[in-house]
Amino acid sequence: MRFAITTLGCKVNQYDSAMIEARLEQAGLERCEFDQVADVYVVNTCTVTDRADVESLKLARRARRSNPRARVIMTGCLAQASPERLAAAPEVDRIIGLARMDDLVRAAAQDPRPDDARVMVSNLRKSRSAIDAAAVVPAGQTRAFIKLQEGCDQFCSFCIVPFSRGASRSVAPRQVLEVLDSLHEQGFKEVVLSGVHLGGYGKDLSPPVTLMGLLEMIAERCPIPRVRLSSIDPEELSDEVIDLVAQSDRFCPHFHLPLQAGEDQILERMRRRYRIDDYRRRVERILQRMPDAAIGTDLIVGFPGETEEHFEHYFQFVERLPLAYFHVFPYSVRSGTTAAKFGGKVPAGEIKRRAERLRKLGELRRQVFIRRFVGAKIKVLVEESREPGCQRLRGYSRNYIKVLVHGADQLKNHEIDVDASAVDGSALVGRTVGSPAPSAGSSRN
Repeated sequence: MRFAITTLGCKVNQYDSAMIEARLEQAGLERCEFDQVADVYVVNTCTVTDRADVESLKLARRARRSNPRARVIMTGCLAQASPERLAAAPEVDRIIGLARMDDLVRAAAQDPRPDDARVMVSNLRKSRSAIDAAAVVPAGQTRAFIKLQEGCDQFCSFCIVPFSRGASRSVAPRQVLEVLDSLHEQGFKEVVLSGVHLGGYGKDLSPPVTLMGLLEMIAERCPIPRVRLSSIDPEELSDEVIDLVAQSDRFCPHFHLPLQAGEDQILERMRRRYRIDDYRRRVERILQRMPDAAIGTDLIVGFPGETEEHFEHYFQFVERLPLAYFHVFPYSVRSGTTAAKFGGKVPAGEIKRRAERLRKLGELRRQVFIRRFVGAKIKVLVEESREPGCQRLRGYSRNYIKVLVHGADQLKNHEIDVDASAVDGSALVGRTVGSPAPSAGSSRN
C-alpha cells in the first residue's frame, strides 16, 4: 500500500507529520507524493484561520480526485477542533484527532470494519495523555527536533490552539534525556527543543519541573554539542535561562521571542502577558550577555482595533529593536476565538499595506545582522543537502545564519570553521578553515 501526506500550518504540525510518516512506514506502507496516486491520503490540517479550514477541505477533494477509491484521512488541528465540519464532507473517510496515533495508523494500514468509528476525537482539554518523545529530522537537515510539550493554557484572544491542541502536557525529563542519548548514538550534532507552549513546560508533571530545571539537566549531561531552543514567550524567558545559555557551550545563542504587537493596548486586547517595555528589557538582557545572539520574532498585523496611530507606534518600536529577523502574519479571523467577535476590523487592503512595510523592515534587519559577520570566523554545522542551484555546501551558524561554502561531501554533518567573506542573498559565503577529521559517531545511521 502507498500513502501520501500533506501538511498545513506550523512547525509543530510538520513535526507531527514526520511522526505520522515514520509510523506508517513502520507499519509497512510506502510513501509517495501527495499529487501521485496513493491508497491512503493523510491531510494534517491547520485551523489557525478560517482560510486554513477551507484549504484543508480543498486538499481532501484533491486527494479524492487523484484516486476515488483511496482512503482520505483528516487529522491535525481542524480535525481536533471541528470534526463535525469535516464529517459533513463526503470526500472525507476518517477524522482522527490529535494524540490518537495508534488509531490513525490502524485506519491507514488496515481495511475498515463495519463497527469502526468514522470520527475518533478525544477531549484534549480534559485529557492528560502522554505525548510521544521521539525525535524527527526534516529531509536534508542534520538537526533533529524533539517536541517536549504539547497544548497550551494561555488562551490568547486570537488563538484557537488551547482548543485544538488541548491542555499543556509535557514529556518527563528522563524521557527527554533518553532521546538525546539516542540521537547522539545516531551521530546527530544539533537538536532543537520545541513545544506548542515551550515556556509552560513541566507545570503538569508530578512533581512539577521548570524549563530552567530541564535545561540545567541538559547542560550537565547532554552529549550533543549544539542545543537550540524554539519559540518561547518573552515573559517566560527568565534571566536564569538567559544566563545558562550564555554560560554553557552546549546551547546556541539564538532566541525566538514572539512579540505579536508593538503597542500595549493591542497586546492587552490579545491577552498577551507582557508589555512592550518587558519585551525590550528581554532583548537588552540577551544582548548584554551574548552580543552576537540572534533574536527573531513573530508579528501580527491588522489585529482588530489597531488604528493607524497604533501601527505607527508598533512600527517605530520594532524599528528600534536590534532583531535579527522576524515573521509577519496578516491578521485573519479564526471563528471560535474571542478576537473574532471584536469590532474595529482593519480593512484587508490596509492590513496588506502594513504587512508589506514590516516585511521590508524585516529584510533590512536580516541583512544588517548578517553583514555584521563578514570577515569573521564562525562555526557552521553542514547539512546533508547542498544549496539548490549553486550546489555549495550549506549549513547554519550557532546564531542561525545560513552559510554557503565549497567543499567535499565528507564535511556533511560536521561542525566546521568558516571564514565569512561576503553576503549572497540571505546567506553568508565563505571558505573552510582546515578540515575536520571523521570521528566516532560523526556519521548518521
